[in-house]
Parts: sequence; structure tokens; C-alpha cells
Amino acid sequence: MKEQKNSFSGRIGFILAAAGSAVGLGNIWRFPYLAAKYGGGTFLLIYLILAVTFGFALMLTEIALGRKTGKSTLYAFTSLNKKFSFLGVLSSIVPIIIFPYYCVIGGWVAKYLFVYVTGQGLAATEDSFFTGFIGEVGQPLFWLFLFIAATAFIVMLGVEKGIEKASKILMPILVLLSLGIAVYVVTRPGAVDGLIYYIKPDFSEFSVNCVLAAMGQLFYSMSLAMGIMITYGSYMPKSENIESSVRSIELFDTGIAFISGMIIIPSVFVFSGGNKDILSSGPSLMFITLPKVFASMRAGAILGLVFFLLVLFAALTSSISLMETVVSIVQDKFHMKRKTACLEVMVFALVMGIPSSLGFGVLSWVAPLGLSILDFFDFLSNSVLMPVVAIFTCIFVGFVVKPKVVTDEVKLSAPFKDEKLYVVLVKYVAPILIFLILISSIANTFGWISL
Repeated sequence: MKEQKNSFSGRIGFILAAAGSAVGLGNIWRFPYLAAKYGGGTFLLIYLILAVTFGFALMLTEIALGRKTGKSTLYAFTSLNKKFSFLGVLSSIVPIIIFPYYCVIGGWVAKYLFVYVTGQGLAATEDSFFTGFIGEVGQPLFWLFLFIAATAFIVMLGVEKGIEKASKILMPILVLLSLGIAVYVVTRPGAVDGLIYYIKPDFSEFSVNCVLAAMGQLFYSMSLAMGIMITYGSYMPKSENIESSVRSIELFDTGIAFISGMIIIPSVFVFSGGNKDILSSGPSLMFITLPKVFASMRAGAILGLVFFLLVLFAALTSSISLMETVVSIVQDKFHMKRKTACLEVMVFALVMGIPSSLGFGVLSWVAPLGLSILDFFDFLSNSVLMPVVAIFTCIFVGFVVKPKVVTDEVKLSAPFKDEKLYVVLVKYVAPILIFLILISSIANTFGWISL
């Protein structure tokens, strides 16, 4: 017998869970890096404008579709128009690809937290520490398994008792940790210059690439086109205000990203004497540069411990949402009990995560498109499938089932204040912007442009 549909207990639980999904590793390292690269305040201003328009329209669409249909992403589109069943399949593939390799990175974060907890922070400052660790077999797989197991334990408890309860604990702690570290960092000698660089607009840095980078960061940061918001929307009570909830999620997501910049950019400025080139992208910033930064600061060992605890919480809240989305798909497809579905997804994630983990060591010779296995899965999901799913979603809502399907759902609980703006965005603006994200992401991956 199919289990009764789970649901969040109310607005706060839904917002914190959805915000937890949106707040992930991309907020911690990628947002600060891009802000530093594209003129600080200029990037922040563009990002904010896009968040309240473009991001708002896409997130509201997915949540409303989920709540209206009460289905996982696999069947949400089909229940409204059977000709678009392919879109449900495409959107389901995204979290299935992302979850395993995301857990690999989550395992790296757990390892670094353990390093600081055990007082080995200085060892992490060595240039070869990170590459040596990910090039091993046993250790990365151990931390991968531990991270997946922690995620599965929470998801197995269910929506209200597991995901919602964990989010109500983790998200407030995450916010407090972020604020605490930021206050400490910006009060260090020399940090003010980094803070000014971060928040003061430099319009000479304004460019098409700046806008494309802001669009891409927003798109990935808000957990769009991953099936997550449709899944969480399906658990949302009909009485809750979708429009105000989306605004609250955006505030959480953007706020944590902004605070992360206040932590990382001034820290690196103090460490490097103002050399912004050290703010390199990718794992090198978090796993190689920042341990050196912490080692150069008073109470750096404690700061490093608290920072990686913050990053672990951010990674965990996102992995929970990814796993829940996959579990929801499995339950809808095979009518399994939650615990059975969780165990199967856990085993699947471990099996699929192993090649991504070993791709930096014994399987480094496997390089599809010249990328590591993890980077290839990231390219396939983030740069190709997600934008494609988002474009088809806009076409589906804008021209097939019509925006009224979404707007009527939103108005069940409260007046839709930005209805006219939403219709224009979802029909005309969002598809164009997402197409630009698709082209720029592919071009960036192949080195044709640099974002």
C-alpha cells in the first residue's frame, strides 16, 4: 500500500527546508569568488535585481506546480499535460545525477571539519594536503559513506520529523555561525579594505560576462530545475502563502551568500595583502587557500573549525533536499515505503559516488570531454540538463497549460501581488535568460569564455 503523502507542518518549516536546499556549497565559495571578480557591489546589485525578478518567477513556478499536483517532479508535468511526460523524466534525471557527486564533496567538507576538530589544522595548509587526500582510495570513500548515511538518516525520518526538524535546527545555527564568523573577520586589522572592495560598486567592471555570471550563480544557487522545489511544493499546505514564502527563501539564500562574501573576501585580503587574484574559483579556494588564511589569523584553528562546521551544515541541508527529491521519485514510481526507498537511494548514491571520488586518483585516466568524472557529471547536470529543463518548464507554463494554472494556485491562499510581472517574466524574460545561461555555461566549461 502506498504511504500517505507527507507534508510540512506549516510555513516556517517549509521556508527553512526550502532555504536549506538553496543554501549550499555554491553560496559559500562561488558567490564570493564571482563578486570579487566582477567589481563587488556591481555584481551584488545585478544579482539582487535578478533574484527579485528572474529567480522569483522560476522558484514560484516550481513550488506552485508541486503544490497543485501533489506529485514528485516525475509526474507533476504529466498530470497537467501527458505530452510533457518527457519533462518529468528530464527533471528527475538532474537530482539523480547530482546527489552522488554532491555527497563526494560533502565528504571532503566532513573530512576537513574532522581535521580541525582533532587539532590538525596546520597540516591542511600544506599545498599537497588536499590533492593528496582526494587522490587516495580509502579515506574519501569513508567520508563519502558517512555523509550519505547522515543525509539518509534525516530523510528516512520523513518530511516533518526528519527534514523539517533538521532544517529548524541547522538553519538558525547556520545563520548564527555565518554572522559570528563575519563579525570576527571584518574586525580584523586590514579587513576593512576587503569589505569596501566587496560592497562598493565598481561600474567599470560591468560587462555582459558580469550579468551572465550573476544569472548563472542565481540559477544554481536557488536549487532551480532540480525537481527540489516541485517536491517541496508538493508537501506545502494549501493554506500557506506561496508568494511571501518565495520572498523569504530568496532572502535566506541571498543573505547567506552575502555574509559568506563578508567572511571570505576580507579574510583573503588580510592574508594576501589585498591580492584579489588569490580568490580563485573551485575547491582550491575552500580547501587550499582558506586553511592558509585561517592559519595566519589569531584563533585561526577555532575559526577554521567553526567555518567548516558552517560549510558542512550548508552541504547537508542541500544534500537532504536532493535525496528527498530522488526518494520522492522512487516512491511515486515504484510505490515503495519511505525507508525502503531511502535505503535503495542510499546504495545507489554510494555506488554512483565511488567513480566521482576515485576520479581524482586511480580513475583519473577516465576523462570524458577532458574533465574529471565529477566535473563531467557536474557539467552534464548543471550546464546542460538544468537550463534545458528550466526552458521547457517556462514554455510549459507560459504557452501550454498557461500561467493561470500557477497564478490560480498562488491565489488559493492570498492575493498574488506581482501576478502581472510574473506572467511577463515566465513567458518572455525567463526563457531568454535561461537560454543565455545554457550557452554561457557550455562556453565557460570548454574555455571559450571565462566566468
